[in-house]
Amino acid sequence: MNATLPQTRRRTRWIWLGLGLALVLVVVFWVFLKNPADATPPAEAGATGPRPSLTVTVQKPTRASLPISLQANGDISAWQEASVGAEVNGLRLATVNVNVGDVVRKGQVLAVFASETTRADSLQSKASVMQAEASYENAKADADRARSIQDTGALSRSQVAQYLTQEKVARAQWEAAKAGLEANEVRLGNTKVLAPDDGIISARAATVGSVVAPGQELFRLVRQGRMEWRAEVTPSEVGRIRVGQKAQVTAATGLEISGQVRAIAPSANPQTRNILVFVDLPKHNDLKSGTFAKGRFDLGQSEALTVASESVVVRDGSNYVFVIDDQSKASQRKVQTGRRVGERVEILEGLKAEESVAVQGAGFLNEADLVKVVQ
Repeated sequence: MNATLPQTRRRTRWIWLGLGLALVLVVVFWVFLKNPADATPPAEAGATGPRPSLTVTVQKPTRASLPISLQANGDISAWQEASVGAEVNGLRLATVNVNVGDVVRKGQVLAVFASETTRADSLQSKASVMQAEASYENAKADADRARSIQDTGALSRSQVAQYLTQEKVARAQWEAAKAGLEANEVRLGNTKVLAPDDGIISARAATVGSVVAPGQELFRLVRQGRMEWRAEVTPSEVGRIRVGQKAQVTAATGLEISGQVRAIAPSANPQTRNILVFVDLPKHNDLKSGTFAKGRFDLGQSEALTVASESVVVRDGSNYVFVIDDQSKASQRKVQTGRRVGERVEILEGLKAEESVAVQGAGFLNEADLVKVVQ
């Protein structure tokens, strides 16, 4: 009797625990059926609404004063080139003193011809001058005596005229001898080839030991070392350029240099139909004649509607911006761009001044994306 009492109590306790647990389950099940939405976890409730796809910054277009420029291409050329040739005939080239790239001064000796023959001709001409001078002095003395006694009747008129004529002939022979001497002196001086101006040797054909013909080019000289940019401009654009305007030139080496318009060609190239604009450039070692260069002409400034360059997205060959409305929704807008200065891009068409566009993150957006706007 006493042994069965604890067992009965334990059995009774388990029955009450089972009934309590069943009651709790009934209550929870009843609450869930009454309001199932309340049973949804908070995190899951928020997931049913729209979520921002990306975080972006926005900015409205701004008005700015941008420079007006005209782009052009062309070649770097020598301002003027001087052809230095031989002025003597049949002489051997003895020495050559300069090479391509050398800087020379006006009057500097570039090359020398063998001058033995020319020097001998000059000495012979000096002797001929001395002989002609003596003959003239003798004839002049006879003519002076004839003039002094022509009124006395000691000499006939024909004899007096003969002495006077001999004087004139002797004087002419003397002048001819002096002219021959000067010619030989000039020929002797031409055995030295001199630089006609300051500049840089751009080409050399002179070879030691060669015998050159008169007029044959020995050197080519860039006068004063000056270079110019010969820009090609279409006839519709050349009217916007004026002599004296500034131009920014970028050489093939990457050198950026400022020049000034010197002249505009009066006619167009018959092949390209373009007109050359000559721009003077300052001296610089990186400027090489015959190389390509691009540049722009500064034509003033004008007001423009601009956005940050990061806002412009290029897709399928066109330019777009993403306009962000009041509901933080992105709208893709095709725009026409113009000038680019630094980090700003001119918008010509497709955007209003009061609209806001995405800046950072614009390249990842698509049409109708919901974004989160941050400062």
